Amino acid sequence: MLYPQLTKTRSLYDLNGVWNFKLGDHNPHEKLSSETVMVVPTSFNDVSVDKDVRNYIGDFWYERGVDIPKVGTDEELVLRFGSVTHRAKVYVNGEFLGEHEGGFTPFEIIVPENYYQEQTLKISVCANNELNYTTLPVGNYFEEVQEDGSIKKVVKENFDFFNYAGIHRPVKLVVRPKTHISDIVIVPSLSEDLQSAEVSVTVATSAAVDEVRVTILDEERNVVVTAENGRAVIENVHLWEVLDAYLYTAQVELYKGGELVDTYSEPFGVRSVRVADGQFFVNEKPVYFKGFGKHEDTFINGRGLNEAANLMDLNLLKEMGANSFRTSHYPYSEEMMRLADRMGVLVIDEVPAVGLFQGFAVTLGVDTGGRSTFENMKTKEAHEQVIDELLARDKNHACVVMWVVANEPASHEEGAREYFEPLINQFREKDLQNRPVTIVNIGTAGLNDLTTDLIDVICINRYYGWYENHSDLTRAEIGLRKELLEWQHKFPNKPLMVTEYGADTFAGFHSMWDIPYTETYQCDYYAMNHKVFDEIENFVGEHVWNFADFETNVAIIRIKGNHKGLFTRNREPKAVVREIQKRWRSIPHYYNKKRK
Repeated sequence: MLYPQLTKTRSLYDLNGVWNFKLGDHNPHEKLSSETVMVVPTSFNDVSVDKDVRNYIGDFWYERGVDIPKVGTDEELVLRFGSVTHRAKVYVNGEFLGEHEGGFTPFEIIVPENYYQEQTLKISVCANNELNYTTLPVGNYFEEVQEDGSIKKVVKENFDFFNYAGIHRPVKLVVRPKTHISDIVIVPSLSEDLQSAEVSVTVATSAAVDEVRVTILDEERNVVVTAENGRAVIENVHLWEVLDAYLYTAQVELYKGGELVDTYSEPFGVRSVRVADGQFFVNEKPVYFKGFGKHEDTFINGRGLNEAANLMDLNLLKEMGANSFRTSHYPYSEEMMRLADRMGVLVIDEVPAVGLFQGFAVTLGVDTGGRSTFENMKTKEAHEQVIDELLARDKNHACVVMWVVANEPASHEEGAREYFEPLINQFREKDLQNRPVTIVNIGTAGLNDLTTDLIDVICINRYYGWYENHSDLTRAEIGLRKELLEWQHKFPNKPLMVTEYGADTFAGFHSMWDIPYTETYQCDYYAMNHKVFDEIENFVGEHVWNFADFETNVAIIRIKGNHKGLFTRNREPKAVVREIQKRWRSIPHYYNKKRK
């Protein structure tokens, strides 16, 4: 899906701002009261100061009026949502127009022509944040009878972050030609000497046209080459490199009867990605991932788009000597992906397949009926959908170098291989850039994982010295070393990286001893992990958990959220930041441990 863009042939109107808001039922044929309002985009949970609103589960409504812009006879009016978490039904003037399942990918609704002559539109969105055993992420859904006989909906998240909800990303009103560019697929292929690139540009249109013209522009908007039959060769190509980004632009124009019908400009970078001999190569150079698991999580905004925070985070990332992050545990905003493209930051791109592990529900006190994960959960349809939608959205991003099928699933349980193999193949078959594919392994699965031979890169989340061998870094070091060596021995040709490791830490807490939750312990914890990482030849990256402290559901081990961040939630550094900064600045972005 194309990002909304203002061009010669497309008009773009911003519908962000204050909308009327209501929890519960509403008739879209009636006007929603302005007694309660909500800002778009944001999570509704943290804007209200009412605890019942913060923890509300069920339907909730947004509504606003819009003056209709001029729409020509050869044009159409489109409502475009960056995301609504976790599902949305859209109405215009009370008429149901469409719906979307899934809270982290964009969708659009075409407004019927019979509304174009009216003065205003009343846009109503019925959103819903329920999660269950058919959704991604996975939630444990219940209905509780209250003392007054009413029913309260409850979701116990099968994951360890807060279930923020709302219209989380921008809403746009688009006027575009009926005959328009509906999709662009860009696939660069580098020559063996990396001096030139053949670029394939496939353009989908909503209707037949006489000519599709594709022009490749450089960063100064100078014409580099005009494509012939959707193919162009860029000589003396300027590569997109790690933290040294260069973006070309594919300027696409549609012509019919000699007239320009539609135009769109799609930025792209030229780089190669492959895995071989236990290494991860970008532009035929072995890359070492230094960076973070993150969350879209900021004060007040919750999971709502915060572009200033996005830029701040990537500036902090670069200042530390890092070069990458994982979109744990869902697709991040399109704006963040475009920013990573622009800044040369590597992204491991993850679908919202978190919670596919029945054992986590047991720890929450949920009765699973004795059934295993893949007996209980019916997420296959949702999983196929989110993979397709993520590929449709992020396929052209140079920053995306690997796809994640799931985070910490029960990949060791019966049925796991049968469940995941088709999903892995779905990425392989539909991603024309042939990026590597992985599943992030949980310690419970360990080397009993039934899917590891199917993936390209072994990614594991490990907490030796925290959840395992808590406060005993000596034993933790022994356990971590043993496991990493076992992975390398069992899969000698696969790259290995740790995608999560960390220790909860409260800023300002210190001790002379190995006391967990202190900044002192966090420093010692990371030093131990890094010592072991440096011993493993096929080890290609370290992503700390987490970039910054973040909100979670209420739990006995969560004191107002998860405090494993290197930064506090408001982005103040903890003591370990300087230590990791020294380390990461000393390790080149392109680094082959086998040849050091």
